[in-house]
Amino acid sequence: MVEYIKSYFEQKKRDMDSINPEDVKVVVDALFQAWKDGKQVFIFGNGGSASTASHFACDLGKGTLQKVYDPSEKRFRVISLTDNVAVMTAFANDVHFDEVFSQQLNNLVNEGDVVIAITGSGNSPNVIKGIEMAKRFKAKTFAFLGFDGGKLKDMVDHYIHVKSSHYGRVEDCHLMLHHLITDYLHKKIKESANQKL
Repeated sequence: MVEYIKSYFEQKKRDMDSINPEDVKVVVDALFQAWKDGKQVFIFGNGGSASTASHFACDLGKGTLQKVYDPSEKRFRVISLTDNVAVMTAFANDVHFDEVFSQQLNNLVNEGDVVIAITGSGNSPNVIKGIEMAKRFKAKTFAFLGFDGGKLKDMVDHYIHVKSSHYGRVEDCHLMLHHLITDYLHKKIKESANQKL
C-alpha cells in the first residue's frame, strides 16, 4: 500500500511537470483582463470536471476578494454552467444532453467574455458544442485538457495540457491549476489595488 501511494505521488509530480507554465500564464492574463474589463467568465465540464468548474467559479468569485464584506470591491463576474440542475435537465430533456452548455451560453455569453472548458478527453460532445457557441459570439475560449487533448485542442484559442492518460490524476492536476490561478489572481488584484493608492 505504501509503495502504491508513493508511486501515485511520483506520477502526479510527473504529470504536473508536463504542464507548460507559459500556458498557465496566458489563462491568468486573460482572466485578469476580464476582471479589469468587467467581462463575464463561464466555466463548465462533465463529471469530476463539473465539480472543478463549480469550485473554480466559487474561488474566482470569492477567493480573489481582498475584503469579502466590502460591497464596493470590484469582483469577477463568473458563472459555472454546471450548477443549475433545473436548466441543465430542461435542456437535456427538451433538446439534447449535448446542448446543456451551449444553450446556456446562447442566453448569456457576449463578445470578449472568457469561456473555460474543463475536460480530460477533450472529446465530450456537450463541451465541444459549448465552445462552438462561445466562438459564435466571439468569446475568448480556453480549455484544461488531458490525454492527447482531443478535438478541443484545435478548437480553443488556448489550452493547458496535462499529458497524462489517467483520469484521476488529470482531474487532480486541473484542480491544482485552478487553485494556483486563483491564488495568483488574488495576489495580482491586491497589487493592482495598491498601485492605485
